[in-house]
Amino acid sequence: MNRKDLIILASFFMFTGCTGTVPQLGAQNGTLKQCPQTPNCVNSQAKDKQHHIEPILVIGSSQEVKNTILQALNELGAAKVVVVEDNYIRAEFYSKIFRFVDDVEFYFPDSGSKELVVHVRSASRVGYSDLGVNRKRIENIRSTIKVINKP
Repeated sequence: MNRKDLIILASFFMFTGCTGTVPQLGAQNGTLKQCPQTPNCVNSQAKDKQHHIEPILVIGSSQEVKNTILQALNELGAAKVVVVEDNYIRAEFYSKIFRFVDDVEFYFPDSGSKELVVHVRSASRVGYSDLGVNRKRIENIRSTIKVINKP
């Protein structure tokens, strides 16, 4: 086996591990999983400034909000929706080159009013820094949802 073949084979084995294992996610007792200490995660329920991001406020019923989020994810592309429940959605986003996986969650408990708070969490499965990708992704989703909900 020549050197080029070894490099290709080693790269294959190295990058097949980039997807990481699926962490335990979902809403537990009304909260999404807290971010790890690494800066590659944002969460609207985080208390610390480094990880906190504002939740998304949306007008509509839980069903309308769920449809709005699914439509926004579909428009953005690069997302694979893996869990859809009455008040929770989880999607996986894959980076273009190395296929790293980021888990994105939306939790929107029914408040009894027409304005729903959508709590969000976006986190990389592997690595340390994401160079702000998760925060930018949530802000992009937020702007897409606002466009959808304009009267």
